[in-house]
Amino acid sequence: MNTHLTRVIALATALVLTGCIPGQKMSVKGGGTEVVGGIEIPVQTITADMVSAKRQPVVLPAELTSFQPESYVVSPGDTLIITVWDHPELTTPAGSQQQAVTNGRQVQSDGTLFYPYAGKMKVGGMTVEQVRSQLANKLSRYLKEPQVDVNVVGFGGRVALQGAFTNTAPQDTTTVPQTLAQVVGRAGVDVANADISGLVLTRDGRNYIIDLDAINRDGVAQDIYLKTGDRLFMPYNDRKEVYVVGEANEPQAIPFKTTDMSLTQALGRAGGLDPSTSKGSAVYVIRGMDDQGNPASVYNLDATSPAAFAVASRFNLRAGDVVWIGPAGITRWNRYITQLLPFSGLIRNAAAAGSDL
Repeated sequence: MNTHLTRVIALATALVLTGCIPGQKMSVKGGGTEVVGGIEIPVQTITADMVSAKRQPVVLPAELTSFQPESYVVSPGDTLIITVWDHPELTTPAGSQQQAVTNGRQVQSDGTLFYPYAGKMKVGGMTVEQVRSQLANKLSRYLKEPQVDVNVVGFGGRVALQGAFTNTAPQDTTTVPQTLAQVVGRAGVDVANADISGLVLTRDGRNYIIDLDAINRDGVAQDIYLKTGDRLFMPYNDRKEVYVVGEANEPQAIPFKTTDMSLTQALGRAGGLDPSTSKGSAVYVIRGMDDQGNPASVYNLDATSPAAFAVASRFNLRAGDVVWIGPAGITRWNRYITQLLPFSGLIRNAAAAGSDL
């Protein structure tokens, strides 16, 4: 039995010396291909030439930046407070102690409202000044030179909000035009879970993707005015992650919160390479096939020199990328021996039992 144990250990050593240590590893360095499941996947070395291209600044859709809201028009659901000077019975029919909304006149779903002596009026789609002028004209049949004032105290128009906002309550569209920045600022962004690079503005049946991170970083932020019926959706970042695995100090899934993430940032958030177990030349970015049908590919970074991280800081990762840090040869050997020793102990115990028998 002791002779058999010696043969097993000798065979294991031979397997190690021939590179047959179990575990994940890549044999390609400096370019080439890896064959996975019969499919050749190109392996490209991350170099300064690869990442030297200048990032193109974001461009906002012209139809959004050129939109300028006109004077506020009355819409169904609005509440108007109408003041007729020297005629409190018309101005505050519910009493002067009541709130303005109580004494107001709500615009019905068909755009009409009723007012004493003026009757049923079609005000939907009219400006506040047009409503005031029409009402004064109707009241002049019964009152001498009526002094009329009209204000909107309740708003029926809304901007809807959904997704990773801290407050998703709809916001009123007011007589003062509101910008995208103002509405988002009031709603608040759930910074821990939001993907601020993918805000979706839906207007008139069309979706516009607005990269809030990029437009502010590039200094191209412009006022985008919103209007009644607009909808804002802030996506969550739980489906937009990169994965750092292998010989990192803190392997983990890292969510995207902004436009992009560099390889250096991902390695930094994972605590960097484990100096005692990692192989600096075996840092790989594994990128699967995307939605456009582009083939899978693998990128290799030789991180044995600190200067490599200057190149890695310009290599942008994509959602779904896997950053794999390979183990050093001695690490694979130590792990193999750790797995082998319990097996050799089992053989030794079996041999001792055989001798006893």
